[in-house]
Amino acid sequence: MRKPFRLLPLSLCIAFALPAVAAEDSQNWDLCPIGDAIPAFGDAPAPTGTAEQRIEQPTDIEGDQLEGQEASDTLVQGNVQLRRGDQFLGTDKLTYNSETGQYVAEGSVRYQDSGMRIVAQRAEGNQEQDSHRISDLQYQLTERRGNGGADRIELHGEQGALIGSTYSTCDPSQRAWELRAKRIDIDTEEGMGVARNATLRIGKVPVLYVPWFMFPIDDRRRTGLLYPAISLSGRNGFDWKQPIYLNLAPNYDATITPRIMSKRGALLGGEFRWLYEQGQGQVSGTWMPTDKLPEDESFRYLNNPVTNQPIVPTPSLPTDNRGQVTLSALHNFGPQWHARANLGWISDTHYLEDFSNSLFGQSSYNLRSEMGLFGRGRYWDAGLMADKYQLTDYTLTERNLPFDRLPRLYARWAQPIVGNWLEAGIDAEAVRFDHEVFDGGSRLDLKPYVSMPLEGGAWFVRPKLAWRYTGYQLDRGLADSVARDRARDAFGLPPDVDPSPAQLAQFRDTAPTRSLPITSVDAGLYFDRDTSVRGERYLHTLEPRLYYLRAPYRDQGGLPLFDTAPMTFSWGQLFRDNRFTGADRQTDANQLTLALTTRLISEDDGRERLSASFGQIRYFDDSRVNLSVADDVAVERGKSAWVADMTVAPSDRWTINAAYQWDPKFRREDLASLRARYLIGDAGIVNLGYRYRRDLLEQADFSFLYPISANWSVVGRYYYSILDRKELETIAGLQWESCCLAVRVVSRRYLRNRTGDLNDSLQVEFELKGLGSAGQNTERVLRRAILGYDRDDLYLVPPSSVQRTNNVGDQADNVPDPIL
Repeated sequence: MRKPFRLLPLSLCIAFALPAVAAEDSQNWDLCPIGDAIPAFGDAPAPTGTAEQRIEQPTDIEGDQLEGQEASDTLVQGNVQLRRGDQFLGTDKLTYNSETGQYVAEGSVRYQDSGMRIVAQRAEGNQEQDSHRISDLQYQLTERRGNGGADRIELHGEQGALIGSTYSTCDPSQRAWELRAKRIDIDTEEGMGVARNATLRIGKVPVLYVPWFMFPIDDRRRTGLLYPAISLSGRNGFDWKQPIYLNLAPNYDATITPRIMSKRGALLGGEFRWLYEQGQGQVSGTWMPTDKLPEDESFRYLNNPVTNQPIVPTPSLPTDNRGQVTLSALHNFGPQWHARANLGWISDTHYLEDFSNSLFGQSSYNLRSEMGLFGRGRYWDAGLMADKYQLTDYTLTERNLPFDRLPRLYARWAQPIVGNWLEAGIDAEAVRFDHEVFDGGSRLDLKPYVSMPLEGGAWFVRPKLAWRYTGYQLDRGLADSVARDRARDAFGLPPDVDPSPAQLAQFRDTAPTRSLPITSVDAGLYFDRDTSVRGERYLHTLEPRLYYLRAPYRDQGGLPLFDTAPMTFSWGQLFRDNRFTGADRQTDANQLTLALTTRLISEDDGRERLSASFGQIRYFDDSRVNLSVADDVAVERGKSAWVADMTVAPSDRWTINAAYQWDPKFRREDLASLRARYLIGDAGIVNLGYRYRRDLLEQADFSFLYPISANWSVVGRYYYSILDRKELETIAGLQWESCCLAVRVVSRRYLRNRTGDLNDSLQVEFELKGLGSAGQNTERVLRRAILGYDRDDLYLVPPSSVQRTNNVGDQADNVPDPIL
């Protein structure tokens, strides 16, 4: 039969009470028992639909026996079931008065919806007055892990209360932690709850008591305190950060974060976010009026980090008004155009080291700010932008900064013509360069081209003809600097002797240009066959490839170096038409690349079990274009180094990658790297890495996550520079994890700055799964140090070293990143 009876809004009171303060359900629950605290009801259908869909739906009532009249109490007994949308209520006996709205449900009260299940002994109330009382209940959340109980629940319209309630994500038989409260008052209209006399217990031991606290019970944002961050370190002392959230409007908010460091002073941080239909953005910053650290460690600020001698003249200590500001914003003008800005500023070059606990936050020596207008279509993309650099590394000087581009206009167009037989396109750029130390100039670079992409199922031939024109307008000082270098080289003058005005005039050119054709042909074949290895079926491919490049020599000694540096020789470099980044140098070339790739692809799962590539460039002429005018030949006639790259996956658990470069002319290796990974069980991993690049670095890296048992695991990393005979990072940690509780202890020794100073830290984290964590965030450190610590990160590639130049033609200050 069908009666106008509304089911109790139980989940509004329970599901949004204690679980409302829980953390997002992103933890690992593999160690939890398979069964729920409250198993699914055998006589109830699986919930379908949502809470929003159930509002207008009627309630169906079924039972073995019905007694009573319409104007008096109606009694339904035996297997009583009420259904409305995703809701189900089952009981042994239901008494309901249609005139007064009074009801009583007794015996084996069972309730479920799409978010939870409840068992209770008794439920009573008045439908007309919208008042309800449920006694002696247990609940199980189904949308997120969590369970608990309450002595009783009282509901009066939009107001409700839980008396004697508990909450935990642990199984009832393994109660590692539990949150208890004597009373929780709920206001569903305001979306707020107030807990009184709340206690957090680890096992049976109370570890935290809060007499009163208010918390949200729905997704509405509200002004209030967020979880604090507390840490202890030798540099900062006792460190407390207390975020304060400000709900200013539906589409923008702010967070203010006061911070107290007992050894250094007070700091104020803030963040403002906004969101609108066409875009979004955020601005954040910190300000520290007075910092005691520079006075306590003044030697770091007053001495040269290389010579360890006092800096003359003596610089001022950055003790006052230290801080940083960042801005990130995006605005869409339509499907093709958008504006984007990413701006940053710091108060001093020591800031990143002083306010970051590792090089994770300062792996770059500069801070880049960029803003511009960008567009993209089917055959084109373009942009008008500007960028500026700020020095962030006190071991370097302003001379090491790249040139600012104020502004830069670029456009790229490529489109098939004459059907699909030809493709025409152009790469164009116009940019103005400025610098804090050096004079700048303007550059126009145009590269139109036409190609004929011919290809079939097992072959391709792609001839391409391009013409590159680059023109400059140089400031007088930069033109004189370039002329001096050329005159010294031409007349054999030593570096400390300036050319005469007459000699200088022969080479001074404020508007140099360069123009040359570039021809290339890229061709390849694809052979495949079915084969078997140890009884497994594979698709075996053989892929030979040829790449011919021809570009005549042009004297480019009169061109400045704004944003150009040599590319690292690698597999990709075998098939590029320039050895340099940027447009200030275009290599001359008469060369042929011969390369071969072979693969083994599993017929069962499609995985590539083996990929091996070998290649070499044959230089038919000397390549004379180089960065410095003093070097006559950049690449001599002959053969380049052999480039080999191989990846092997002999099983689903092993992955081995190796790269190698051998120079036959000097009979030496230029590069060698090895990365091996082995997966242990469902969570463990071992990584072994070795990297060598001649005259630049030689490093060994070993990291692991090893599960001792289902609950215990150890983590570690040893990262060492063989070339410098210096430890870069050492990590040793122990983790214990249960269904609902995790503890991590991590000891770490790491390179704090580029001068080689090492720092020690001990990090401890307690995580109550589904509620939150206390202590330092060890996961961020471990995910960066141990590739694959989180299985979602397995296929990330570690960042490589960075080779830096001063961008003006002087010998580069090559400073490799200590963190690769």
